[in-house]
This record gives sequence, C-alpha cells and structure tokens, in this order.
Amino acid sequence: MAKGKAQARREHIERMRAEQRSKERRAALLMWGVGGLVVVVLVGLVGFYVFKDRSAKSLDAVKTFDYKGSEHTWGKVDYKENPPVGGQHNYYWQNCGIYDKPIHNEHGVHSLEHGAVWITYQAGLPAADVDHLKTLASADYMLLSPYPGLPAKVVVSSWNHQLDLSSAEDPRLAQFIKTYKQNPTYTPELGAACDQGVSTTADQPLPPEPTPAASPSAGTPAMDPTPSPAAS
Repeated sequence: MAKGKAQARREHIERMRAEQRSKERRAALLMWGVGGLVVVVLVGLVGFYVFKDRSAKSLDAVKTFDYKGSEHTWGKVDYKENPPVGGQHNYYWQNCGIYDKPIHNEHGVHSLEHGAVWITYQAGLPAADVDHLKTLASADYMLLSPYPGLPAKVVVSSWNHQLDLSSAEDPRLAQFIKTYKQNPTYTPELGAACDQGVSTTADQPLPPEPTPAASPSAGTPAMDPTPSPAAS
C-alpha cells in the first residue's frame, strides 16, 4: 500500500516537472517568436525608409543630352531646350551668383561649360521657396535666376543634364547639385572660372563683338579666347 502511494507521488511529481518543462519551452518559443517578429519589423522599417530615401533622391528622371563644348559665338542662339543645357554660347560667361532677373542663355550656357549648376524658377514662385533656392545657390559654381516660360516650377541644369522639379524643397535638387556640379566626367572645361565674366541680365544687350583694332582696357571682363580658323 505504501509502495503504491510512493509510486503515485513520483508519477505526480514527474507530471508536474513535465508540465513545467513544457511551459518553459512554450515561454521560450514565445519569447523568440516575439523577438524574431520585432527584428523582422525593424528590418522592414529600416529597409522601407532606406528605399524611400533613395527613391526621393533618385536622379532617374534626369534628362541627358550630347552637346560638345568650346563652340563660341557673338550672336543670339536659338536653343532647343529652355533653359538650355549646352551648345553654342557667348565668349563671355555669366558670373556665378544669384540674379533676380533672367539672364542671357548664351552667358548661362558658358558657365555650365565651366562646371556650374544653373537653377531656374518660375516668376510666381513663393518667396519662401525662392529664399530656399538662394540658400542652395549661395555656394560656388552656382547660378540662380527666374526664367520666363519655364516648363516646371523649378528646373535645374548642368552641361548636358537637366531635371524638372515641382517643388523647391524636392530632395533631388540637392542631389543633382552634388552629382553634377564640377563633375569631371561631364564638365567640358573643368576648373575654368565662374567669376571675372559678366553680370549682364536679359534686359540688357549682349556685349558686342570686339573690333580687331580694339585693345582690352582695365576692367574688361574675361572671355574665352577666340579660336583660330583652324581650331574653329
């Protein structure tokens, strides 16, 4: 009789231990499951935000062209793109900086040839947006000006590259500047100056072609040398 009771107690204790081990396994599985789920969610969120950030800064929409450099002229040029991104241009380049009036395409393109980035915006853009653009354009090798008939609120251009933007706050604008300004792969005249040129706006005439007898005077803006007949 006593032996039977002892056996029953042992079996009861073993059942309790088995149940305890089973509870511990379930708790461990639950803990690992929750932890794994948290890790999966965190990885997913990080991946989502990385993808979103890359998409927001993607330059896939940049239009590319194939203009050669060093084609100078004194006359007006009928450009295919507005704003232009390359082609013939004036011997004088536009001094990089911020302009509250449109500038001559022929001068702006010459600055692009030197590695500048030209931000143009519609005349009715809100003042806060224009101020933001001025902040971006306050660095070297940057041009900023309003542009009549612009196809988008903001258009940013470099030599052979252009991107239309619907907002001055678009993160692709800063990415475009970072990618294409003074880019050694795309800049025909890398290292050429973006000052000592002209600050003429479009409401002023283009500079006249110098006469052969004229000699440079003090204060005359710099210009690319006129190519020889063989070079041209």
